[in-house]
Amino acid sequence: MKKYLLLFLFLLVRPCLKAQLGVTYDPAIQSTTNLQYWRPKGNLFVGDCMPFSRNGVFSFYWLLDSAHHASLGGLGGHQWVLSTTTDLKTWKQEPIVLGIDEEWEKSICTGSVVYYQNKYYAFYATRLINSEGKINEQLSYAISSDGIHFDKQRPNPFYTSAPGYSKRDFRDPKVFVDEKTGEFHLFVSSSQENPVLKHASGCLVHLTSTDLKNWIVQKPILTGQPSVPECPDYFYWKGWYYLVYSDYSDTYYVQSKSPYGPWQEPKYQALNESWANVVKTAEFKNGRRIAAAWIPSRNENKDNGEERFGGNAIFREVTQQADGTLDTRFPEEMIPETGATIDLPIKTDLDSKLEGTDVLSITAPNGAGAAHVEGIPLKCRVTMEIEPLGSTEEYGLYVRSDQQAAHGYRLNFSANTKTIWLGNTMIKAVDGLDKPLKIDMILDDDIIDVSIGGKRCIVNRMPEQKGGYLWFYAKHGHVKFKSIKISPLKNETN
Repeated sequence: MKKYLLLFLFLLVRPCLKAQLGVTYDPAIQSTTNLQYWRPKGNLFVGDCMPFSRNGVFSFYWLLDSAHHASLGGLGGHQWVLSTTTDLKTWKQEPIVLGIDEEWEKSICTGSVVYYQNKYYAFYATRLINSEGKINEQLSYAISSDGIHFDKQRPNPFYTSAPGYSKRDFRDPKVFVDEKTGEFHLFVSSSQENPVLKHASGCLVHLTSTDLKNWIVQKPILTGQPSVPECPDYFYWKGWYYLVYSDYSDTYYVQSKSPYGPWQEPKYQALNESWANVVKTAEFKNGRRIAAAWIPSRNENKDNGEERFGGNAIFREVTQQADGTLDTRFPEEMIPETGATIDLPIKTDLDSKLEGTDVLSITAPNGAGAAHVEGIPLKCRVTMEIEPLGSTEEYGLYVRSDQQAAHGYRLNFSANTKTIWLGNTMIKAVDGLDKPLKIDMILDDDIIDVSIGGKRCIVNRMPEQKGGYLWFYAKHGHVKFKSIKISPLKNETN
């Protein structure tokens, strides 16, 4: 009898023992309000995001990171967590949905979810150390009836490697199902072992199966990349197919009228923001698409510190032009709530003047003109319209600055080069910088996020400067700044 009692106790305790293989996570203490710029409590971070949507529920699957990828010997130790919403305002936080249950599982890596025949399928990569002591990434999957409680399937992993492709880099499966044939498709991040061009070996392997046991290697869906094209996304939207992938965490996409190409390069890459890493999207209500990504931490918490894995969540609304080009803007529901607009007087400093109470005009044909306001809150929302009149070398703002703009962060617009700089990051191929622009800027602790004209966005993490000056400037031209509103952010529990 004692033997059976001990066996019973062992079986009772065993799930708890397994749970300790990965970092613990308490959903009960996490925010259930706005998740824009959010990171979990408990010295934890948001890693790669895997948004999914069904029946009006937006499911935000994300990698739980505890040590900037350093857990379990630097292999990550990541696990899947889930946050859900029906309105992008109020969220429900779930426990870990795909965790580390076995000693050999060194990370539950990025993947994707599909719903098919009343079941949710989560495909992911497992990072492990093989019998030769080398790091491998192999494919696994789990099944759920509710998208929350997943059962890992056997064999696990179910697919170890594809002939001619890297075993070390074989991860981030994007899954979709052909509803007519029941065929599962996976696009897998990897590299070719013998590419024609050595510096362009990165590719997306294409695997298909009708029974989830026997897999056929198809022609790769994407080749010729300078690095492993990570965290692929794939979707059909309003007549266009989109293939999304990341190169060193910067996100790119190509588009086509056919499911597997030929692909064409868009006019510009609106998903490519260097501090919004590995963007992926999901549909939402009323034909909308919402993108999710993460803002990396900075090494030593310095302005010029390199990216560290894991940080804060960030969301974008994705819109589509007639030619299929994608644009991005702030999701209206996720703009942080603010208090009343504060009235701060504008001080005209150089080649600038006030036209009434609502228009600042800077005319500086021979150099740079400037004006400023003082007393800007550390956490606030700033909106305005900027109107360049004629040719201008550049114009913009200095944010979190000081007297004479000796420090702070420059938000710089150049119509000639079609670039926007925010501190030490930039976006390219920005059209319309010679025309009136509406600017929406959020300053939230060390995160500065800007929406430009409702078509392009740029974000940066800059922790060091905290000045209360906001400078306006223009160089070699005439620019007007209109409808300037500054509103402090309300304290939200994140």
